[in-house]
Amino acid sequence: MKKAAIIGGTGYGAIELIRLLQLHKEIKVEKIISHSQHGEAIASIYPHLTDFIEEPMHELEIEKLQEEVDIVFFATPAGVAKEILPQFTNPNLQCIDLSGDLRLSSQTEYETWYGKDAATQQLLDKAVYGLSELYAEEIKQANLISNPGCFPTSALLGLAPALEHQIMSPQGISIDGKTGISGAGRTPTAKTHFSETNENVTPYKIGQHQHIPEIEEYLSDKAKTPITVAFTTHLIPMTRGLICTMYGQLAKKATTEEVIEIYQSYYENNPFVRIREAGVFPATKDVYASNFCDIGIHVDERSNQIIIAAAIDNLVKGAAGQAIQNANLMNGWEETMGLHTIPIYP
Repeated sequence: MKKAAIIGGTGYGAIELIRLLQLHKEIKVEKIISHSQHGEAIASIYPHLTDFIEEPMHELEIEKLQEEVDIVFFATPAGVAKEILPQFTNPNLQCIDLSGDLRLSSQTEYETWYGKDAATQQLLDKAVYGLSELYAEEIKQANLISNPGCFPTSALLGLAPALEHQIMSPQGISIDGKTGISGAGRTPTAKTHFSETNENVTPYKIGQHQHIPEIEEYLSDKAKTPITVAFTTHLIPMTRGLICTMYGQLAKKATTEEVIEIYQSYYENNPFVRIREAGVFPATKDVYASNFCDIGIHVDERSNQIIIAAAIDNLVKGAAGQAIQNANLMNGWEETMGLHTIPIYP
């Protein structure tokens, strides 16, 4: 059994890692690291963890940590992992970063969209983008994984087959994204205050969302041609869940049934992607608290468009679950280990 540490132990991503790793046969959470609350029991912050995690949270001691654990999950805000990772000297240590520090291959792009200094180019070049369904072979050979963002996970899984099979035109792609409030993290703000979000739908970061270059980079990689997308995000009054509805022009004549068949073939060996039948579309409740991505497809012959809806749980497939899926691939374990659970419903 491998020992794991979680750095950034009090955020929502970390809490989901703890919950899911309780089911894992090959990973044991050895240490939870918190900069601001080390020495405290995590159950004092999250009482639902009472009797599961008894050891208090630790302060980060890099030399000691890298000799005591085999896997490190970074559940930290942007800007933290890129400072800590270069200090690790153990070449066998497996690191999975849930933040956006290593997702973009270009330092300039990162600094433009995140407004922070980028990681070194050496670190960016070493990191493998951890979208399990699209880069499994690269992940299997890696020791450093950049876990995808929640919106890019939904958008890339939804769009990649259509672009790779040249069903959708690479020009004029539009993505309408909607997410629950947990996507904004645990720290409250005026925009996430109950009075502001309840019975309200709010577009935000129009044309400025940091996931735009991530979506474009990896869509371009899969399409083998430069892709630019129009991406609009909305905050929805629900705790968790995310859905992207995507629109593009058909590049060749196809029916809904034909496209669904292509998607089913594309993902036939990917246990966490479920393709809906014609006329059936996913809802966020269908994947609640699970690692599934559910995809529905419609070809609108009248407007010559293909419409794709992809739903995930932003904290699981969009964060912690995918991080564990990547750990499974890195270690040659069953990809579904610790993750193949029925979504919570209702």
